[in-house]
Amino acid sequence: MSTAAVAPTAPPADADTRRVAVVGRKAPVAFVVVTALFALLLLLRPREGDTLFRFSSGGELLSLPNVAVPGMTAAWVCTAVAAVVAVAAVALLAAGRRTPFFLTVVLALALLVGFLAWAGAGSSRDFSVARLVGGSVLLAVPIVFGALGGVIGERVGVVNIAIEGQLLAGAFCAAVAASLTDSAVVGLVAAVLAGALVALVLGLFTITYRVNQVIVGVVLNVLVIGLTSFLYSQVLVPAAADLNQTERFTPLAIPVLSNIPVLGPALFEQSVLVYLMYLAVPAVWFAMFRTRWGLRLRAVGEHPKAADTVGIKVERTRYRTLAIAGGIVGIGGAFYTVVSVSSFGKEMTAGAGFIALAAVIFGKWDPVRAALAALLFGFASNLEGALSVVGAPVPSQFMLMLPYVVTILAVAGLVGRSRPPAASGQPYTKE
Repeated sequence: MSTAAVAPTAPPADADTRRVAVVGRKAPVAFVVVTALFALLLLLRPREGDTLFRFSSGGELLSLPNVAVPGMTAAWVCTAVAAVVAVAAVALLAAGRRTPFFLTVVLALALLVGFLAWAGAGSSRDFSVARLVGGSVLLAVPIVFGALGGVIGERVGVVNIAIEGQLLAGAFCAAVAASLTDSAVVGLVAAVLAGALVALVLGLFTITYRVNQVIVGVVLNVLVIGLTSFLYSQVLVPAAADLNQTERFTPLAIPVLSNIPVLGPALFEQSVLVYLMYLAVPAVWFAMFRTRWGLRLRAVGEHPKAADTVGIKVERTRYRTLAIAGGIVGIGGAFYTVVSVSSFGKEMTAGAGFIALAAVIFGKWDPVRAALAALLFGFASNLEGALSVVGAPVPSQFMLMLPYVVTILAVAGLVGRSRPPAASGQPYTKE
């Protein structure tokens, strides 16, 4: 008696196909908590008077009038908007749907306007919107370049913990080179080379010798901080006039664009490095997602063995890409000494490299999103000065820690689910 093999029957074509989607709870919970905390602030510390917002700086072709709003009324209206957004996020969670990104933007804008209205109530000084935006862009420049370098490094499989060291090395070398040559351009080139050099040292230990990438990055940060501090005290201070007095890039106004109301003076009356940042973000995105080089880079970061199989030199690709990433971070370091101030100071980067790492995670390893996250952190840093001008009842110590609080909230609460490149942080051994 023979038995016929029975093949497993396939499900009918019209069978229901169900897809299970994992919906994160972080965003709805964060929306509710932040909105409740802001409402509690308004209840415990009410303020009287109007808040004045100034939208024109005096140089635009079209000047917008100043706007005065009742401080507490505007703050409660913004709280109501934020509450509606939080309820909508919770309802979407209950329905098994994710929170759209635009709801995060609406919540952030509502709470921001409400906080400014509350803080400026009753003050005789106004909030200059153009100055607030322009200052935020300036403070975000080194973070944006650092985040771009971090995205490129992780996309190729190397966790660039040494962004802080690359920024600091770039700032130091830019100061010395620009002081010796009286040229900010030479200082910028020196910063690019310094950032690339630190990145190559990182690559030597992590790619060739396969040392833990996080440990090497931390050690490099400490090394660069100690080295630049030593050279600053022993070399730059005794010869400050010759070695630590740089030529800086002066602001350049772009015709027509600088006359746009509100955003014109803030965005288009900046230095060359700021305009370079505007170009670098889309250029990195295009190179990463629309070129053969970017395809190879991402292949090495996702599946290096498969990339090696098709002929891509994994270690060589990682070295070259890491050098490019370090050079980009070095540009951000040059900002400190050839744009912001005209001399180098000890540890003047003040942790910007670690905030850039947070921007990489917040931006989900995407250049454009990481740059937007860096702008958010720059705005949080600039808010301290704006609040002190209007005499807001916010302790200065709290404002100093605000960028780091925003970093924690962004990474832990608002970023939602994110997945790094599969081979990020993993050394590659060719079998």
